[in-house]
Amino acid sequence: MAAKMTPSGLENPLGPGLFRFLKDLKANNERAWFLENKARYEAEAREPMLRLIAAFSGPLASLSRHFIADPRPSGGSMFRIYRDTRFAKDKTPYKTHVAAHFPHRTAQAGGVHGPGFYLHLEPGGSFAGGGLWHPDPDALFKVRKAIAAKPAAWKALRKSGLEIEGDALKRVPQGFDPDHPCAEDLKLKDFYTSTGFTNAQVLAPDFVEQVAAACRQAAPLVAFLCKALDLPW
Repeated sequence: MAAKMTPSGLENPLGPGLFRFLKDLKANNERAWFLENKARYEAEAREPMLRLIAAFSGPLASLSRHFIADPRPSGGSMFRIYRDTRFAKDKTPYKTHVAAHFPHRTAQAGGVHGPGFYLHLEPGGSFAGGGLWHPDPDALFKVRKAIAAKPAAWKALRKSGLEIEGDALKRVPQGFDPDHPCAEDLKLKDFYTSTGFTNAQVLAPDFVEQVAAACRQAAPLVAFLCKALDLPW
């Protein structure tokens, strides 16, 4: 398929074969089928996604030079298609989406559990954004402490229109004022925001720019989280 270019010169390497493959995988989520269709996975999902990650490195650097878009096929930004089923009730072996994480380059940042940006591609359920997902207890405490100490800065994020999501406790955690003006957000265990995409948007020529716009919208939240964790932004 010919590359789809925009005036900015950013290529969208994704084609309709991506969603066709993922739909077929969902209907046939078993090892034998995947092995028979592994060439499809590589040609229609993995390789286009790796090229998209490479194309996103420039827009990501314009947000912050401290985050990484790594297009290596192993150990890079793209998540493996294989599910870890050891402790899961669902024993299907493969994920029915493809995804990439753009982490902070500081080793102590926490990897996938540290501040970063994220891209998820799934038929009817694609999105991009950024934040902090399932941080370790120390990082979570630091973020809560920053929210408690800087309620005006945190409220400014809320007032900007960002929809900050995440799992939450039922009560304000011990050590924090239950009457604090940001009490509801002190209950959060994750802090992230996202922008959804239709299938047509994912396949549009300007999709890399759309991902950049979603991450740009999430950037103030990620910047707040980095500062709370003493990471450079």
